[in-house]
Parts: sequence; structure tokens; C-alpha cells
Amino acid sequence: MGKKLNAKAVTKWLSDNAIIVMIVLAAIFTSTQNKNFYSVNNIRNLLSNTAVRFIIACGVSGCLITKGTDLSAGRVMGLAACLSGILMQKASYGDKFYPNLPELPMIVVLLLVMLLCGLIGVVNGSVIAFLKVPPFIATLGMQTLVYGACLIYTGAIPIGGLRNDYTGLATGYVGTRMLSNLTVIAIGVGLIMWFLYNKTRYGKYMYAIGGNENAAEVAGINVAKSKIKIYMLAGLLYGLTGFLVCAKSGGCSVNTGMGWELEAIAGCTIGGVSVNGGVGRITGILVGVLVFEVLKIVLQFLGVESSYTYVAQGLVIIIAVALDLRKYLAKK
Repeated sequence: MGKKLNAKAVTKWLSDNAIIVMIVLAAIFTSTQNKNFYSVNNIRNLLSNTAVRFIIACGVSGCLITKGTDLSAGRVMGLAACLSGILMQKASYGDKFYPNLPELPMIVVLLLVMLLCGLIGVVNGSVIAFLKVPPFIATLGMQTLVYGACLIYTGAIPIGGLRNDYTGLATGYVGTRMLSNLTVIAIGVGLIMWFLYNKTRYGKYMYAIGGNENAAEVAGINVAKSKIKIYMLAGLLYGLTGFLVCAKSGGCSVNTGMGWELEAIAGCTIGGVSVNGGVGRITGILVGVLVFEVLKIVLQFLGVESSYTYVAQGLVIIIAVALDLRKYLAKK
């Protein structure tokens, strides 16, 4: 009897985590074909890419847990990257966006960018909470609005000439040359988010709203206020991501961040955040984002043409959501 139960539990686990298992097996196979797969440089690259995408995924996760979504995440992050790049250009750069602007302290620029993105999040949350616009529509509209505003503001001109202290933030390492500054920042964000989700009213209310919004309201939870806080925090995290991505890339443009919201949603879903609300853990999100990044590297090492990598990523997203829905229906 015990063996049957164990076999059933293993089968269920494999079924629920099918994507993770398949990608891990693909990574093992790739490592046997190319010894450079486990090289130090490749691991560093994997950790740095995972770090910035984990931060944006943390922002999107709160929206998903409350049965919402945020399709504006990538474009808001792109706006943050452009604004960061403009304000962090060298004073001596010949094509400076604001020629007479003095060099601002990095922390001031970061706070300004995060404040702007946080306000965009407040608008998203308010439209969803008070006007009762479905999150998909509200954030889709904001996505287009932010992209248009960024086009007008930047004139679609690529932004470069960044200060060395700014780019050094993303390219530097802490102690050993394995953990980058980006990885350390992402770990800090993850710890803060884990605390918020598991040890505060913020997290308790978020999961309650995702589980049953009407019951949460009857229990005395201010649903509208909670949703605004969730989308505001998401905006703040998009701002931080944009600030770091611009520094990591050494420049940016209006197309920075395009499609990142879909990858963030995919990472969350692979990591166990349910699109049906009320379920999701920070540790799972980290695993999901990491696995999705491993998939990209596997495809590169296997020599898959870049056009086909999008097909593979799209299939992973569809399968992840399908598996999540299957688990939801099985519970019902």
C-alpha cells in the first residue's frame, strides 16, 4: 500500500513539474554535448540574466496571485531603463540627452525612476480596483500608453554614453568572481518579497483576495487598497529592473523590455504561481525563472536558430498554463 502511495505521489510530482523535469534533462543532455555548458562564464551569465528577470517576475507574481496580470511590466521597465540611461550619461558625452544636466547621484536617479514606475503601478491598481476594468485590459492599455510616451520622450533615439560607476554596478562582483552585484541585489529583493508574502498582512491579504475576493471583502479586507499596493509594488520593482538592465546592457532604447512581461508570467507559472489566483511562492518563482533562462541557454548551445527559440518559449508558456489549469480542475 505504501509503495503504491509513494508511486502515486512521485507520478503526481512529475506530472505537476513536467516542464522543469524536461528542461533539466535537456540541460544534462546539452552538457554531455558541449563541455562549455558548465563553464564559469556561462554560469555567471545565467545568474546575471536570472537576477534581473527574477526581480520583474516578483512584481508580476503579486498581480497573478490576486487573479490579475500586468501586461505593462515590460514597457514600464523599458521606460525606467530609458530614463535611467538619460540621467546617468557622462557629463563629457558628446551626444548627451540633456547637455547641461550635471551628474546626479546614482541613488537619486534610482529613487526617481522607481517613484515614477510606482505611480504608474498606482494608476494600474486604481483603474482595476475602482473602475473595475479587467486587469488584462487595463494593463494592456497602459502598455501601449507607456510605450507611446517613451517614444515621444526619447524620440526613439538609442541612449548610450553611460557613466562608469553606473555600468560598474551591473558588471561588478562581490568577493569571489561568481556572485555578481546583480545576483546579490536579486537575492536581497527575494528575501524582502519572501518576508512580505509570508510574514505580513500584505501577503495574507494578497493570498486571501486571490483565493476568494468576495470572502476577503466580507472578512473586512480592503480589497481596493490591497490591489493598489500590489500594483504599486510591482511598478517599483519594474523601475528597479529597468535601472539595472540599462546598466547591464551599457545602453538602452524604447524597445528595451519588449516581451519581458510574458517571460515573467511564464517564469511565475513554471514556478507554481497559479493563474487562478491564491497560490505562489517566491522560491518557486526563482526556480521558474532560472529554468526558463536555462532553456534559452540550452537552445543556444544546441545551435537552434534564434527564430525557433521563440517557438520553443511560446510552447513552454502554453504548456505551463495548461498544466496549471489541469491542477486547478483536478482540485475542483
